[in-house]
Amino acid sequence: MASSQFDRALLHPRHWPTWIGFGVWFVIAQLPYRWQMAMARVLAPLLHLNKKRVKMARTNLQLCFPQKNAAEIEQLLEANLQSTAMAVFETGIGYFWSKPRLRKLFSITGLEHIEQAKTEGQGALLLSLHFTTLDIGSAMLGVCVNYDGMYSPHKNKVFDYVQKVRREAYVKEGIAISRDNVRAMVAQLRKGRMIWYAPDRDLGPKVSVFVPFFGVPAATVTATAQFARMGRAQIIPFSQYRRADGTGYDVVIHPPFENYPSGDELADARRVNEFVEQEILKAPEQYLWAQPRFKTRPEGAAKVY
Repeated sequence: MASSQFDRALLHPRHWPTWIGFGVWFVIAQLPYRWQMAMARVLAPLLHLNKKRVKMARTNLQLCFPQKNAAEIEQLLEANLQSTAMAVFETGIGYFWSKPRLRKLFSITGLEHIEQAKTEGQGALLLSLHFTTLDIGSAMLGVCVNYDGMYSPHKNKVFDYVQKVRREAYVKEGIAISRDNVRAMVAQLRKGRMIWYAPDRDLGPKVSVFVPFFGVPAATVTATAQFARMGRAQIIPFSQYRRADGTGYDVVIHPPFENYPSGDELADARRVNEFVEQEILKAPEQYLWAQPRFKTRPEGAAKVY
């Protein structure tokens, strides 16, 4: 499959502000890591201006951590906004740093699980989740693992082009596959390819079943098990965590799921949510809480947003 092709229409003057924005982003991304994290601390309070997303994050935290009091929820929310501000700079680092420079920022464990799958000639879904460190984590994984990635196309055509090109650059032989291109996804898995995949979003009732997520019924996609079955692939989860001391990141590749898919749609979806919950609890402030995880509600249930 060919890499992204540049369309001259992207040079139209209406796209110039986006190109200028990327140029500024590129320049900022070249600054020392600690400088960028300091800039994130300045940016974080400004995120309160997006009242809709802040309210959504607060609601999600209240639903998922009912044992926390109001003060604890607000403390976690502020830490999450700080983490979200860091993500702006971390994504630029993931897009624009060289691999040798990026390699100095992280440690990685569990590569033997990838090697074992390759030895067995099996493809694998590299099961990720929407931490704020998603893009830098994917870039760090690409330094050590040859994989393809699933992504959601962006409405802004320039942003979509740059996003796709830079994500393909994470891995020399990697391609970015639209989440709607099921045929390409399955074909790559059957070739023995590793594919980055994050299933922890609410994509609506047609492709989901309701299973608990932190005790709350959540529309959870069934595609994870379907891809594994159709692609004859393993599920190998991985996570990345921002270190509390500000020195970088730890990337952890976990053992593959056993006996998955099981054939039980609800049990398979619940198993994915259990993994997501387990990883969130290790660094709850680093999860992307400002997404509408509970947008789809069971019949008769009240809306939460």
